[in-house]
Amino acid sequence: MAMIAFAANSLLCRMALVETEISPGMFTAVRLLSGAITLFVITRLLRVPSVKAGSWRGALALFTYAAAFSFAYVSMSTGTGALLLFGSVQITMICAGLLAGERFHRWQVLGFLLAIAGLIVLLMPGLSAPPFGAAALMLCAGFAWGLYSIMGRGAVSGIAVTSGNFIYAVVFVIALLGVSAAMESELTADFSGMVLGIASGALASGIGYTLWYQVLPHIKSTHAATIQLSVPVLAVIAGWLFLSEAITLQIVLASLAILGGIWIVIKSRSKG
Repeated sequence: MAMIAFAANSLLCRMALVETEISPGMFTAVRLLSGAITLFVITRLLRVPSVKAGSWRGALALFTYAAAFSFAYVSMSTGTGALLLFGSVQITMICAGLLAGERFHRWQVLGFLLAIAGLIVLLMPGLSAPPFGAAALMLCAGFAWGLYSIMGRGAVSGIAVTSGNFIYAVVFVIALLGVSAAMESELTADFSGMVLGIASGALASGIGYTLWYQVLPHIKSTHAATIQLSVPVLAVIAGWLFLSEAITLQIVLASLAILGGIWIVIKSRSKG
């Protein structure tokens, strides 16, 4: 259910930007605000302190991820965006492990290079390749989410930390709206777009993250990382079903290389 919620974030964002009048900046604001409210209510019901558990660092990473994610999806398909996002998330976390002193075995090096090659294939000129600017934004979103995930590894209560970070991120949302208004940037919304933004924030993000953090203490970290590789596949299928997006050979080959490479790294690490 948590992985379906993660994939739903990609679908809901893409659907909102393609089929409604909501702008990416407004979608980001609605998503984070509704997520903050939902998580605040959940932590109140569970009597878990949330505001003190959050941090400005975590909130900035969360906001950077959400904003870059929304603006990137203006110009790419649901599946391509999810593949770039979760590929860069895992690569960021793998690189963090290397910087922390972890060493790769031969199979892990091969898997890492295979994943990088898959990203290159996905970004090569072709019918399904996203524009460079949009791809760079999604890679930035993945990098930010990877950092956010690394920051949360030592959290005593994942729900409390996530709720606190969402609440702190509201300050960045207000700043985004203020800067957009001052620069007369486009901030549009309609009823359908608002509904999709709230669904993404309250359900796919708020409830989805809550479910995920309830599961995490009961499974190995390597299993958690492996499970997340299902999200791009779910997103590709969702984009095909609900938005009639094509599943091209380029996407299939890139998916096999990226997800297969990361799977090799994770499985080799768990055996080591």
